[in-house]
Amino acid sequence: MTIQQSVHAIFNQLENSLVQLSDQQYCQKIDTLSGATIGEHVRHIVEMFVGLQDGYTAGIVNYESRKRDIAIETSKETAIDVMAKINAALLNENKSLVLEAGFDENSDALNKIPTNYFREIAYNLEHAIHHMVLIKIGIKQVSEIVLPDGYGVASSTIKYKKVTTV
Repeated sequence: MTIQQSVHAIFNQLENSLVQLSDQQYCQKIDTLSGATIGEHVRHIVEMFVGLQDGYTAGIVNYESRKRDIAIETSKETAIDVMAKINAALLNENKSLVLEAGFDENSDALNKIPTNYFREIAYNLEHAIHHMVLIKIGIKQVSEIVLPDGYGVASSTIKYKKVTTV
């Protein structure tokens, strides 16, 4: 499976869970998520991929400058639509990029880190899975939706569990 196919599969899992939530559940503040909503976590996942796509042409990716679009965190339909657009855009060729990132909350200085498009897709995929486990916790707090066993679990963990439980 290619990295793009893996993103597509994860987005399908995420979409399948979102369509089962009510709008109220999607936007409900959840104490176990430090008051965040499922929608806020979805927005965060989606906007990281949008940041990568936005930086592709210029060759500079800066996730810190993402839009933080309230429509994504308050509308499941908007989030699903943006995920479909991301899936279509993931067919770009691999190329060198520069990641701009600040690691000091007291400074505006940005580090410039060499990277490439496929590496950043891989980062965003793992990042999405991490947030999906948080979304899974939130879903269990606000609904009775049954999620697939691998929801929010990295493929390496799934492979490891298959080997160790045999």
